[in-house]
Amino acid sequence: MTLNPPGTVREIVQQLERAGFEAWCVGGAVRDALLGMDHLDWDIATSARPEEVRRIFRRTVPLGIEFGTVGVLDKNGVMHEVTTFRRDVETDGRHARVVFGVSLEEDLARRDFTINSVAYSPSRDEIRDPFDGQKDIARGVVKTVGDPDERMTEDRLRSLRALRFAARFGFEIDPPTWASVTRSAPFLQRLSAERIRQEIEKTMDQVRRPSSAFRLWRECGAFARVIPALASSSDLELTYPDFLALPVLKGRPGRRSNRITALFLTAGPHRAATAFRDLRFSNSGIAWMAALVERWSADVPLLERSLEGGHLPDAGFTRRWIAGVGRMRAATLLRIAIAVWCARAEAGLPAPPSAMQRALYGRVLRSAFRDPVDIGDLQIDGDDLHGIGIGAGPIVGRILKRLLDLVLDNPALNERATLMRMAQNIARTDGGGDGRPTMGSALLGVRAAA
Repeated sequence: MTLNPPGTVREIVQQLERAGFEAWCVGGAVRDALLGMDHLDWDIATSARPEEVRRIFRRTVPLGIEFGTVGVLDKNGVMHEVTTFRRDVETDGRHARVVFGVSLEEDLARRDFTINSVAYSPSRDEIRDPFDGQKDIARGVVKTVGDPDERMTEDRLRSLRALRFAARFGFEIDPPTWASVTRSAPFLQRLSAERIRQEIEKTMDQVRRPSSAFRLWRECGAFARVIPALASSSDLELTYPDFLALPVLKGRPGRRSNRITALFLTAGPHRAATAFRDLRFSNSGIAWMAALVERWSADVPLLERSLEGGHLPDAGFTRRWIAGVGRMRAATLLRIAIAVWCARAEAGLPAPPSAMQRALYGRVLRSAFRDPVDIGDLQIDGDDLHGIGIGAGPIVGRILKRLLDLVLDNPALNERATLMRMAQNIARTDGGGDGRPTMGSALLGVRAAA
């Protein structure tokens, strides 16, 4: 079989070989090429030591010199990892101390799974496969190189990688390897939160139906050890992310965060927010995803009940729902709700018809960016109220909230002169107090009626 690394990768290999060193394409790119899949990142293993690699190439980045890895920038400015053949001599389950000066076969022997231990020489069109990785690719099996317990002890993250590879490629996990993955679960707490989070992110990015991976997380005990909020998730609940778009392109973190949010929906707002913090998501990511989980619990049941009669909710209810959720969250929350409804339908459970879901999404999207649904959309503000003698303080906020409540019922009222008259009447009659139902109480009324 002829593999086809990019020309820039071939050039790096040729430069190393012209300098008298071995150079082989290794890792995920070779595996994916054997599977007939595209892969953007081609890594190179070489007999050259890091200082020799930096001497050979004009533009390099010291990515991990102590581990033998140098980033080499090709003529297009794209970086490729070039790593010296190495062997682990000591490990604590997270970090390894390595030695250089070993053979390609010894370097391949330190890798995690046989499907990742195949090397390819583009200059000779030669494959080195000392651990039958091609055979396991053909069989569809994830199997460790050598003794499974030794591989898991060297790096506990390998157990989670096994689950991701099995789900991504639709492979089975070799029984001895699965048994070792299960035995490794109690030690996952030794991993940093960042490494666990990254594995979740990679699963969301790479696996079309991530539930196939997360069921394995649950079954081997990984959730119970590192994300207790998900340990009791049902098969149905784990499928919610399956129906959200796969973030196949780099730079689409929004799609990934939608999938992660869907995974945590039934954990509840408090437990989800705690898990997001424990996994070291960014502060902005925690705030966004935790708010979506909270709004899911508070607002989506109301939306579902509004659809039970087989008709879309009226425009007033839609505007109030958007106002409660927040304009910037409304479309995302509804996409997540639609994913849940699709999962329920696939499981044979009641869900709104797909045509109604599409119509509702279109209505919410149009209303969110066309209608006044926020105090900032009003044609007057606090300065205008000061100008007609309404003093500063809480009364200003109460009057603006009352005005928004009226405008949500009738957007035609959102006209400066009309709002000014209404503001004066509100201030005169009740000092800005809540004389009619607020958005929250109106939605609660819908709930009670349902």
